[in-house]
Amino acid sequence: MVVVFLANGFEEIEALTPVDFLRRAGAEVVTVAIEEGGAQGREVVGAHGITVLADVAERDFVLPENVEMVVLPGGMPGASNLDESPLIDGVLYTARERGAYLCAICAAPLVLGHRGYLEGIHATCYPGFETELCGGIYEREITVVTDGKIITAPGMGTAQQFGLKLVEVLYGKDRADQLCRSVMTPGI
Repeated sequence: MVVVFLANGFEEIEALTPVDFLRRAGAEVVTVAIEEGGAQGREVVGAHGITVLADVAERDFVLPENVEMVVLPGGMPGASNLDESPLIDGVLYTARERGAYLCAICAAPLVLGHRGYLEGIHATCYPGFETELCGGIYEREITVVTDGKIITAPGMGTAQQFGLKLVEVLYGKDRADQLCRSVMTPGI
């Protein structure tokens, strides 16, 4: 199971591209609205005014036992809103203890950094957020960075590569390559 958290102000492409790619690859993905809006607390508004209906409202979410991956999209103030969520603290701690991947793109690696999960870990983020990695080893390359169970990417322009990397770590390079060809995306 993959859990993707959406908070008001999230970067739409950084959230929905990985969700789409993972679902195409066969992953069970649940999106969770952190800042609850209409539609029973499931509406979340992205950084560019696109309203998304999450699968689950924050108040109804329980981390599944079989969590394999947690994904945090960036965008501002979305990443800050994730960082301020008490739910995120418990989810990240428990997911990490269960050996799940912790994945963040753009500004969202700050959420991992602020909790000490990037200490000594190679990571990337949107330029200007390097100090928020809090002991992480900043990689300047404009690509996806994987270090153990931590996967980070620098921004919207790498959302497809990020999504494909998430597919690769869960299902293997062959499945990621097959998906890449089917959606006519350059390889990772």
